[in-house]
Amino acid sequence: MKRVLLRNMDTPNSRELDVYISSGGYSALRKAYSMSPSEVTEEVIKSGLGGRGGAWYPAGKKWQASRETNKTPRYLVANADEGEPGTFKDRAFLEKDPHMLIEGMLIAAYAIGAKQGYIYVRGEYPEGARVMEAAIRQAEERGCLGSNILGSGNNFYLKVYRGAGAYVCGEDSALIESIDGSRGHCRSKPPYPAAVGLFSMPTVVNNVETLVNVPHIIERGAQWFASIGSPKHPGPKIFCLSGNVRRPGLYELPTGTVLHTLIYRYGGGMRAGKKLKAVLPGGISTSLLTSERLDVRMDVDDLAAAGSSMGSGGVIVMDDDVCMVHAAKRAAKFFAHESCGKCTPCREGTKRMHEILERITDGSGRESDLELMRELGEGIQETSLCGLGGSCANFILSTLKYFRHEYLMHIHGTACPEKAA
Repeated sequence: MKRVLLRNMDTPNSRELDVYISSGGYSALRKAYSMSPSEVTEEVIKSGLGGRGGAWYPAGKKWQASRETNKTPRYLVANADEGEPGTFKDRAFLEKDPHMLIEGMLIAAYAIGAKQGYIYVRGEYPEGARVMEAAIRQAEERGCLGSNILGSGNNFYLKVYRGAGAYVCGEDSALIESIDGSRGHCRSKPPYPAAVGLFSMPTVVNNVETLVNVPHIIERGAQWFASIGSPKHPGPKIFCLSGNVRRPGLYELPTGTVLHTLIYRYGGGMRAGKKLKAVLPGGISTSLLTSERLDVRMDVDDLAAAGSSMGSGGVIVMDDDVCMVHAAKRAAKFFAHESCGKCTPCREGTKRMHEILERITDGSGRESDLELMRELGEGIQETSLCGLGGSCANFILSTLKYFRHEYLMHIHGTACPEKAA
């Protein structure tokens, strides 16, 4: 398909306002201002746009829920924390096409009645934060942001908020706690942020990729968006392809694209003549798929039926040199380090899983460790407070399911695929 979301990425000076306007930028905002807020919301609902941060909750319904609280002020937050390993799509918009995000936020703010917005940028993206701040100044100077936007009488003010590098702040309630000035801890739900969010007021948190779809939906219509890709979860989707492939990078394709097509037609297949061993279709918080499942469509329902999930679209490809036990240990170390510590299952369970995996890779593991690790993982999934905690065991448990023989190789002191390579 012809690129829509990534159309400006290769354009010289794409971050400049004049370049964005010359490609049709801010025309969708003018169209939105000719509609009522409820009409804008209804158009997004009809489009079927789901949250691209991983939850895939209908964006328009989230907007509607916030407005229906009848409480003000309301806030809009763009989630650019993007801490999921293997994901780098939001960074591209921050650094290369900031005005597409600003326009999407302006339309969303008009729909929900928000006058103040924040772009929450992860601490590891200093260049993205700098470019966004410069773009905000440009937009304010040209009347595209701030007071009386484009002479419409609408006001919306935007600030960049820098995170401190916590993975958990990719979860909306922890992100809100961070902006509130507290430590990034997940909140119990309900209430949901749409009703009680930033400063205890109604707040909509949308992922960057979700928001950059909005101008195109308003400009081209809900029917256009709904006709792309999967009927239940339509639209263009940006996949972050990384790992042992020849051409890693960002690929904008319709939802429902077959995984084999993404890896072999667009990614060029495996490097150095290696064989594909496994794929993580949505980052390391998702369950892996083996080489026998490459016919699965990259759609929320199809991936769920295959035992995994879309996540935010970070597709990590692993070849036959990768040891799944070592890969699981690295994932466990990451999650143990990044747990916010608020709930016991995640705080303690991730540490114990990492300790067990270290024991196995050090050659002192026992077969009973595998059952213990399975019980720990399932306990974390079922009882963690937030979705991030609930998903941190997915990859590790899937390695146990599909590559148990590699664990036994370590336990019985035979061979390790990585060391043998």
